[in-house]
Amino acid sequence: MIHAFLLVYILGGAEVKRNPMYFRDINDCNYFASRVVKRYGNYKYNSLVPEEHKATAYCKPVWIASNTPGLY
Repeated sequence: MIHAFLLVYILGGAEVKRNPMYFRDINDCNYFASRVVKRYGNYKYNSLVPEEHKATAYCKPVWIASNTPGLY
């Protein structure tokens, strides 16, 4: 068992739980968290983006088996 960081992705207010990604290093996890929520477009009109398209991501410390699939 090891401590790792789970990338938690929330899209439209619902957590996406399919194909979890775990990272050994918090910096790697934070890099991907910042990239998956990046959106291209005109942020001046951000209030016009529908709720189901708004995204949030963060890293959560977890205790997992060292052979867990999706461990980077």
